[in-house]
Amino acid sequence: MTETNLPTRRLGGQGLEVGAIGLGTMGMTMAYGAGDEAGGVATIRRAHELGVTFFDTAEFYGMGTGSNERLLGDAVRGFRDEVVIATKFGFDLSDPSRLDALDSRPERIRQVTENSLRYLGTDRIDVLYQHRVDPNVPVEDVAGTVGELIEEGKVRFLGLSEAGPDVIRRAHAVHPVSVLQTEYSVFERAVEAEVLPVVRELGIGFVPYSPLGRGFLTGAVRPAADYPADDMRSWDERWQPGNYEKNLAAVRELTALADAKGVRVTQLALAWLLARGDDIVPIPGTRSPERLAENVGAAGVDLTPGDLDRILEILPHGAAGSRYPESMMPTW
Repeated sequence: MTETNLPTRRLGGQGLEVGAIGLGTMGMTMAYGAGDEAGGVATIRRAHELGVTFFDTAEFYGMGTGSNERLLGDAVRGFRDEVVIATKFGFDLSDPSRLDALDSRPERIRQVTENSLRYLGTDRIDVLYQHRVDPNVPVEDVAGTVGELIEEGKVRFLGLSEAGPDVIRRAHAVHPVSVLQTEYSVFERAVEAEVLPVVRELGIGFVPYSPLGRGFLTGAVRPAADYPADDMRSWDERWQPGNYEKNLAAVRELTALADAKGVRVTQLALAWLLARGDDIVPIPGTRSPERLAENVGAAGVDLTPGDLDRILEILPHGAAGSRYPESMMPTW
């Protein structure tokens, strides 16, 4: 029994339907300091109580150990058939020092899929994403392999992550792509120029990750130097001197607008994304049940045309600072 009536949205034309706000689980095991498995499980179960049905994980989030997928699988075991699980393949994790190494060969896709099914403790993966485009493997081979897994009943829907227009079109011509996942928020707007028009032309749903600017839009931030080395905010350009001050000033202006509406700035940012189209389902990540409830509540926030104009006045081109260092930047 859920506690809210979170509205649902359709992603793509193949029957995928999920709650309007999902939950990303990456930060439960990596990227934001030490993980908290018990807290992660509690947050996921609380999300289900609040009506969240879309949960996002990846092989990469466990660095090949399955830790993130196991956490999610354990958390949803009692209500697996009520939720949609998305996971991802695409990295070569054989060398922990090479986090940019890619491998989307068909045999590797199958190997990761079998591992993910085992780690998640399920008989099917609802959405299987290619995590990053592999320049050494034609995307036609990737889409074809996932299509075979769909025919075998091990996967339900094909997804892509951080793919550009040409790759999206080529994959979709081989097997229908149901959803594209890429960073998108009031802080990060690059997808608006070419990517969103293409997915809408093809009828593909869009899932923004890091919809709260990796936590900057919560307002509870400190300069990069205040974070430990295992926290990505220690090297994220948006937290570096010069950029940090500009972005903090923008968030303060957004907070003033949110306060005037009686909502949280995080809710304002998520409501902005939801207002960009009914084919968009953001997946904010959090370890906090309280923050989770705020995020879910964003689905009930209505923004006026004046609100939308004001948000774009504050951040006409997004945040100061690139979303990744050049060496990690996905190439479209």
